[in-house]
Amino acid sequence: QVQLVESGGGLVQAGGSLNLSCTGSGFAFSNYDMGWFRQAPEKEREFVTSIKWYGSSTHYADSVKGRFAIFRDNARNTVWLEMNSLKPEDTAVYYCNAVFSTNNEKPFFTSWGQGTQVTVSS
Repeated sequence: QVQLVESGGGLVQAGGSLNLSCTGSGFAFSNYDMGWFRQAPEKEREFVTSIKWYGSSTHYADSVKGRFAIFRDNARNTVWLEMNSLKPEDTAVYYCNAVFSTNNEKPFFTSWGQGTQVTVSS
């Protein structure tokens, strides 16, 4: 059974930073490209960033390019999202999931974790 557990969210002022982490289990984590998604209130879930299974190729939504960075450690089945220069519009619940490929922004698994709330105050 696929399990994705996100953590690290919180309340931060605009311009601040947060680091999110996601641990996956129940699947061969190191074989999958992984990604982060977010869902703001009353909006659809959207793609944020993804990373190739071997870690050196990444892809970012235009809205976060230059501010966010994605990393992974396959030995720990973990993917991280480093968020800098946060803006109020980054406020959302953040989720991780596998992706079909780094340039395909669709989630691979139909099940999701509980997500982690990020709130950026102005």
